[in-house]
Amino acid sequence: MLASILAAFTPAPDDGVQRRPPRYAGEDTTPTSHREILGWYSYGIAAEVFAVCGVGSFLPLTLEQLARENGTLQNSHLPCWGPQAPENKGDEQCMVGVLGLHITTASFAMYTFSLAVLIQALALISFSALADYERNRKTLLLSFGFIGSATSMLFVFVAPSVFILGSILVVIGVTCLGSSFVVLNSFLPLLVANDPSIQSTQPDRGEELSNLDRDEEPNEWNSWDDSDSLDGMPADNHPAESLEDGLKSKSTQFSSPELQLSTKISSKGVGLGYCAAVFVQILSIIMLITLSKTSLAKASGTLPLRFVLLLVGIWWCAFTLVTRRWLRDRPGPPLDTSSTPGTARWRVWLRLVGFAWKSLWRTVTIAVRLREVLIFLVAWFLLSDAMATVSGTAILFARTELQMSTTAIACLSITVTLSGMAGAFLWPHVSRRFGLESNHTIILCIALFEIIPLYGMLAYIPFVKKWGVIGLQKPWEIFPLGIIHGIVSGGLASYCRSFFGLLIPPGSEAAFYALYAATDKGSSFIGPAVVGVLIDATGQVRTGFFFIAVLIVLPIPLVWMVNAEKGRRDALVMADTLKEGHKSHGGATDDAQEAEGLLAREA
Repeated sequence: MLASILAAFTPAPDDGVQRRPPRYAGEDTTPTSHREILGWYSYGIAAEVFAVCGVGSFLPLTLEQLARENGTLQNSHLPCWGPQAPENKGDEQCMVGVLGLHITTASFAMYTFSLAVLIQALALISFSALADYERNRKTLLLSFGFIGSATSMLFVFVAPSVFILGSILVVIGVTCLGSSFVVLNSFLPLLVANDPSIQSTQPDRGEELSNLDRDEEPNEWNSWDDSDSLDGMPADNHPAESLEDGLKSKSTQFSSPELQLSTKISSKGVGLGYCAAVFVQILSIIMLITLSKTSLAKASGTLPLRFVLLLVGIWWCAFTLVTRRWLRDRPGPPLDTSSTPGTARWRVWLRLVGFAWKSLWRTVTIAVRLREVLIFLVAWFLLSDAMATVSGTAILFARTELQMSTTAIACLSITVTLSGMAGAFLWPHVSRRFGLESNHTIILCIALFEIIPLYGMLAYIPFVKKWGVIGLQKPWEIFPLGIIHGIVSGGLASYCRSFFGLLIPPGSEAAFYALYAATDKGSSFIGPAVVGVLIDATGQVRTGFFFIAVLIVLPIPLVWMVNAEKGRRDALVMADTLKEGHKSHGGATDDAQEAEGLLAREA
């Protein structure tokens, strides 16, 4: 029904638009249509709700509350929740037993998310290389979307007595969320590559793209190709020096429109996702207020939260169905079908996982030869860990130390989300207004991000502590910081994704975005785990601000060092080198042929 309504307002694709030559057999070079862009946006609308309302808001609260209803106070050993719980708990921490260990309920949530992102990193590595082949890209996207939405809906059945089951569902849901975003990101360079406004062969291309500077939507969707001949001659006919010079000229001429369009689509996608998250957050607050007046809230403090997660899961599933209908498959190169002797199914998939890890290692070996990619990935490793740690710590700090209610925290989440939406649309204007390069915009975002932990650390100054205000001592103080967090996160989410896309060798989008996400998730379990240890050691969430303050500053000099134009030139040269190497090896290595043949047989 929703798809039919939106389709009525969606222009039909221009079938008369010239297509670029395919780079491999079976490549879909159909010009990107408005309908397909909406399909790409739709999944962001679907999954961003779980990312914001679930992971960023209600899941930490649900895990903490589930554990709290099974926990006891550290000194008095009285129940933390229920009729026997003391009204005045003082500074006593609520402890819960997990696998023979006694930890605080706040650190239980931090450890759960730390484990979730670690498993997520391992999972996405295992499948990511396969997403570049055939129709696997869309199949994986939809599979992760439907499985992830199911885990959110299943929370309605998780009672406090089996709170460990909640951790398992969080691990599965977070893994599906992050993995699906990896695949979604790998569609972005393809949408840009087939966009009608990016035509290297048309002399009026610059005029066409200048409309983007005035925030006008392109009227057509066309295409471009990184492998076009230089100066009217095939690349193979140029000597090495001429080829490099041609690539430099080509990169300088076209990287700006490519990055500009990519950033525009990415920013709008993030903004629409935040809009959806705000809408669902409002529905969630209404649901929480309504359910709090019923007997459900008295039976268990988590029941209203679990019904909210049911709503979030239904939303995720519904919009994934829209993506299934509108987003084109955009298949990758066909897999080789070399014959392989019959073998057990589990061995087949085990070899495929090995192939994926080998492919990632090959991507790493390529990345280390690209200086700009390597520097940016190290910066992203640190920055993504800081962002993940701030998000998780802020929610638990608001709940445990500021004693904010679930409704108040939901309002905080809405504040952050609205600010993130504004940031996604605002930063491109700021960047153009002040003539900032993409990496300079990222640095500005990081500098603003540093305000959050520094402000929280002010409470350690004795005379500030005596005031009873300033330094996050009152609940209202967290809302201005939430605005900063949202504006910064909206800018970083869109700019880092599109900036990295510029540095990727054409034809290796899914593999490099998998490395991007592996770098993200490979680091994002460190910060929450460290903060969890600090909470258990000190009994205070605030101590995590010291670690976060250092973590945020570290990426700044690295991002400053990245040269986007040089990175694009290197990526184009590397793509040409990989293409020649692929031909000289007969199309694939023996290991790859074996694994690809296995996959073809299983398919």
